[in-house]
Amino acid sequence: MPYAKFLRFLQYEKRFSQHTLTAYGTDLKQFFDFMGQTYQAQKPEEITHFFIRSWIVSLLDRKIDSRTVNRKISSLKTYFKFLMREKTISQNPMLKIVSPKTAKKLPVIVDRQKMDQLLDGVAFKEGFEGIRDKLIINMFYQTGMRLAELIGLKDKNVDLYNLTLKVLGKRNKERIIPITPEMKEAIVVYLNERNNVIDEKIKSEYFFIKNDGNKLYPKFVYKVVNVMLSQVTTNKKRSPHVLRHTFATEMLNSGAQINAIKEILGHSSLAATQVYTHNTIDKLKNIYKQAHPKA
Repeated sequence: MPYAKFLRFLQYEKRFSQHTLTAYGTDLKQFFDFMGQTYQAQKPEEITHFFIRSWIVSLLDRKIDSRTVNRKISSLKTYFKFLMREKTISQNPMLKIVSPKTAKKLPVIVDRQKMDQLLDGVAFKEGFEGIRDKLIINMFYQTGMRLAELIGLKDKNVDLYNLTLKVLGKRNKERIIPITPEMKEAIVVYLNERNNVIDEKIKSEYFFIKNDGNKLYPKFVYKVVNVMLSQVTTNKKRSPHVLRHTFATEMLNSGAQINAIKEILGHSSLAATQVYTHNTIDKLKNIYKQAHPKA
């Protein structure tokens, strides 16, 4: 693969997550497959900006969403910048590439009333599984943590005395997330139930585990969230990230400072957090239209 060294660079020097590495690898494989089939070009130095433009056009012709196309373009930009740094190529063909415009999409969220209905009115499974699944939903909703952060949470990272959780975010950056006394009570109930049903010999160091004592995996957690959210919302998107969006929007609506939300979410830049302000602005507009006599 002409990009194997690049992926090792992202993994060991940039410390990108496995999810991100997979995305880069997929994008570059698709790109070089197209280059080989269309132009018989397999070496980076053979590729021109004309070749790259034709690949982008082929993606758009296949009705691939412009956001996905832009992500693939971003992958190529990072790759060719790496090649320039390594002096593998003398000119960067990506400098002449313009990304297609994308329509801004607001984050999908779940209304507070529906979340209250889910956590207070919907029946979860009996016993350990139900207690665990409810805590998973609650933790996403009350902390805004990412899927990988929840799965990677360990017992030693849960500080019930100081009401905090220590999570390992993107690029191995640790951060502290505060929890409420209510969350503490839910955690204590979960730990007591877990200790009653899981044999000490098979229990792992991870906080959330399956019935067999092993840590959870992404598809397992995604299914739990998807199934439970389907009880209260018709949104097509019913993922852990929707609960992260919901947490951030609720914090803003309740008056939290955007910089504080940025720190809790673990965003590297404020721009990533500001997307949630649009939901808040829309809510204010609706209130204005309903309340003001001249609206």
